[in-house]
Amino acid sequence: MYRYDEFDAAFVNQRVAQFRSQVERRVSGELTEDEFKPLRLMNGLYLQLHAYMLRVAIPYGSLDSRQLHRLADVATKYDRGYAHFTTRQNVQYNWPSLSDTPDILQDLAEVDMHAIQTSGNCIRNVTTDHFAGAAHDEVADPRVYAEIIRQWSSLHPEFSFLPRKFKIAINGAKQDRAAIRVHDIGLQLVQLADGGVGFDVYVGGGQGRTPMIAKLVAEGVAEQDILSYLEAVLRVYNLYGRRDNKYKARIKILVHETGLEQLQADIEAEYAHVKSTFLDIPKEEIERIDAYFAMPKLRDASAGAAKLAETRARDAGFSQWVSQNTHGHKVSDHVSVTVSLKPVGGVPGDATAEQMHLVADLASQFGYDEVRVSHAQNLVLPHVAKEDLYAIYQALVTVDLAEANVGLVTDIIACPGLDYCALANARSIPIAQDISERLGAIERQKQIGDLKLNISGCINACGHHHVGHIGILGVDRKGEELYQITLGGSSDEHTSIGAILGRGFPAAELTDAIEAVIDTYIGLRLSDDERFIDAYRRVGPKPFKEALYPSDQKAA
Repeated sequence: MYRYDEFDAAFVNQRVAQFRSQVERRVSGELTEDEFKPLRLMNGLYLQLHAYMLRVAIPYGSLDSRQLHRLADVATKYDRGYAHFTTRQNVQYNWPSLSDTPDILQDLAEVDMHAIQTSGNCIRNVTTDHFAGAAHDEVADPRVYAEIIRQWSSLHPEFSFLPRKFKIAINGAKQDRAAIRVHDIGLQLVQLADGGVGFDVYVGGGQGRTPMIAKLVAEGVAEQDILSYLEAVLRVYNLYGRRDNKYKARIKILVHETGLEQLQADIEAEYAHVKSTFLDIPKEEIERIDAYFAMPKLRDASAGAAKLAETRARDAGFSQWVSQNTHGHKVSDHVSVTVSLKPVGGVPGDATAEQMHLVADLASQFGYDEVRVSHAQNLVLPHVAKEDLYAIYQALVTVDLAEANVGLVTDIIACPGLDYCALANARSIPIAQDISERLGAIERQKQIGDLKLNISGCINACGHHHVGHIGILGVDRKGEELYQITLGGSSDEHTSIGAILGRGFPAAELTDAIEAVIDTYIGLRLSDDERFIDAYRRVGPKPFKEALYPSDQKAA
């Protein structure tokens, strides 16, 4: 994993000192809130519904045990004993006091962490596959390029005040686990004909009030040229992106209004100029960064792996957890483990200080000191010997983190909603909890199978409802919280945007409606193995509308 050098450390400490002075001036009244706002946002500090919220950057979702321990310490010392992991692979604290935030940032700086570029109209945290460097289906490790892009984009003078925030995702595997087609720029690593590594580049994806799937604008851009190509895309966006209307300021609107052909021509013209002047990445630099991400020296665990079947036969709960929460590794006697932050009835993405300390200890003892944050709001131990799985599972049970539900209906992605967010129209957390409790029996979850359920408390879509197999959007209708249901969304290599099924439901009726959708699916699927998304794409919305709005169907 990459370690900050002396320049990074000096810069971050300087920024903390500057922010400390700014906070002191705000507390004393020397700065008004309007004057302070742009300063706090540059340091990841938001003003939410009831309190400030601090968003801390976790570059490409990678942590070590020392950093996770420190995040837990911050939660205990400065917050209410927990933290919230986000779909951007970052972490948020919901209750810090303004006067404490410089101390929080100082504590984080001691372990090479900060909150820079977690807000504002700049290039945000570059996200990747949470199994990067370990996945058996990987073309190349995307973290190497995410780190190169991080260095290039951090405080880039031309891209610090873009028309709107800008998000880049990189996927290195055949299966898209980074949702690249719903990002401003999505990069898919590919093997080139000459044996080298390159990128297919997608531009103009996004969710929010105008969800769009990114368009393929270039194929096979060589790795040494990717910064030049990104620079060209960002220059075109900075030049032509709309600044008169924030709802039309994202690059997806530029792609839509300009047209793909014209946009490609603009990018290619800028790319030719940029490439002829600077930004080629020397091969030696790629190799230098790559060395930081070398797989740890894994021990030979083949003997222990052979005993796994015996342990699973003795413990059904453990066996289910292994089936659901582990992912194939490049080395056959190892796996990647997803630690679900979605206990039935819990708050999706939240982890207590005790839980974070435990996961950090497990990473140190069993996981070669690596932890990842997934965009599904879970934690991942990417390198785990199969012989250590039972010890890890038993430890997770003690802190309520052994839920065997990854990829199932209770593995819900949800934004904080109206319980915290000043932009939200409706609550997300109680909805997630109610659905989780209703459908949480493991037999019921196994019956339903692979199903992604996402909830957003407003049209900004922080809960990624547009790409849930089942999506839920909270809306306000004359002071009442209602929830629209969308079906058919997906964020993988077959990305699709969910379609609104019909009128919204009040909170008291929503879980019944979701269960009716699921029962309809179970009744029409061709086999127990046919996934919800596949069944929906086969039959379309009609049977689900008939189940939810029978009176409408009779009237028609």
